[in-house]
Amino acid sequence: MILIVLILVLLLCVLGFGLASFSMQIRRQTLEQAREWQQAHYDLSFYDRLEKTDYTVKSYDGYVLHVQYLKNPAGADRCVIVSHGYTDNRYGALKYAGIYLRLGFDVIIYDLRGHGENEKTFCTYSIREGHDLMMLIEDCHKRFPNVKILGIHGESLGAASTVACLKYRPRIQFAVADCGFSAILPILKAGLRQMHLPSFLVHWASLFAKLRYGYFFKDMNPMNGLSENTVPVLFLHGAEDTFIPPVHSKTMARTTHGISQLHLIPGAGHAESVLKEPAMYEQYVQEFLKAAGIQVTEGEAVCD
Repeated sequence: MILIVLILVLLLCVLGFGLASFSMQIRRQTLEQAREWQQAHYDLSFYDRLEKTDYTVKSYDGYVLHVQYLKNPAGADRCVIVSHGYTDNRYGALKYAGIYLRLGFDVIIYDLRGHGENEKTFCTYSIREGHDLMMLIEDCHKRFPNVKILGIHGESLGAASTVACLKYRPRIQFAVADCGFSAILPILKAGLRQMHLPSFLVHWASLFAKLRYGYFFKDMNPMNGLSENTVPVLFLHGAEDTFIPPVHSKTMARTTHGISQLHLIPGAGHAESVLKEPAMYEQYVQEFLKAAGIQVTEGEAVCD
């Protein structure tokens, strides 16, 4: 009897460690794979014509982030930092770069922690990633002192990192969060149900995530700092997103203070909004910036 109990305990521990590892390890794309996907879904030729600067930024804990600065051909005194989604890399941010270039911004793209050219590590679903983004913001102010307006824009994990970063009171004028999650627990529970496993196992996996990686899943709540946030935030979400349902953006839009806008993009699934309705998407961004008191150039053909 004791042997059976020991075997069951061992199996549960193996399951806990396995689920924790599966949830937090990053199955990342190479730069080549990401660029190939981008080229298959929209015109990427503008990127090759841009003046680019590659550099690295050391984060709060010494972790090195690979970054690329895209200079606006028309010249700019404003900049936006774009954060890509889970498993992607900096090329995944290019689908948004054209919008900001046309609106008179320089653009900074980078590989999120554990992605792209960065050293392999685990994902904390906005905790360390939000810290990293804060360091990129501070670096931008130092590296490009001529920048008068700075914003951040993120997709999925990048959106969660964007929202999480706001609790550190960054020196920015706006934020855009596209299909982000307000908390990771419900997303992981849904994933377990899709694997035909009981959703309560997420709490068991969370214990082993804490033991192995130092973080509970319940602590991965990007929206924790929104109740005191005054930075204007635009929330965008695909109306047909079943991976991260729109309710996450709705909840965050209700929680934040200051200027807040929410738009659901019809017919768009997860991270599809800018591809499904590019003109609508750009219009929402432009109108939001104007509502935030930020002057933009309209329709400059820097990406044509």
